[in-house]
Amino acid sequence: MKIICIGRNYTEHAKELNNEVPEQPVVFMKPPSALLINNKPFYYPDFSQDIHFELEIVLRICKNGRHVQPEFAPDYYDQVALGIDFTARDLQAECKKKGLPWEIAKGFDGSAVLSDFVPLGKLNRNAIEFKLRKNNEVVQQGNTADMLFSFEDIIVYVSKFFKLQMGDLIYTGTPAGVGPVQIGDKLEGFLTFADGKTEHLLTCDIR
Repeated sequence: MKIICIGRNYTEHAKELNNEVPEQPVVFMKPPSALLINNKPFYYPDFSQDIHFELEIVLRICKNGRHVQPEFAPDYYDQVALGIDFTARDLQAECKKKGLPWEIAKGFDGSAVLSDFVPLGKLNRNAIEFKLRKNNEVVQQGNTADMLFSFEDIIVYVSKFFKLQMGDLIYTGTPAGVGPVQIGDKLEGFLTFADGKTEHLLTCDIR
């Protein structure tokens, strides 16, 4: 199982971090040990003083394939979840300054929070609304209609380099509003269904 992540996939998020808006998907990976499921708490690591949350829609790959063509890309995912891509922003900045890879800032243990999955049939596939509350205050709101690269674009691009396999996860990028967490914070993720109802799917306590 691979955890494939897409960076800078919402224009306003790229701008808030003073990053260029990309012309192609920005791809990085997290190891399986990064996965944090079942609403387990996130334990603040001692190697960082600046952990940020990034709420994302996560795809579950449902069939194997490489060099996927655009017309077939919708067949490669069948469910979505909410995920949080935790980032050690201080480590990331230090690595970038030295021109080094920044996996240690993105792939550390527990950095890939994941909710239960939802069948696509319950959602507005091309415009999925989602939001994150931090201590009962909405800090992020997103809609996948605003992504620079659609789910299908991502699958086509990523499959040029990595064979997609059943069970792989793709974190598809975060909207604007990312920010730091502290011990004692509570994060809650919400997803809006096609019938307009919003459901609480994700909880993550910071300890």
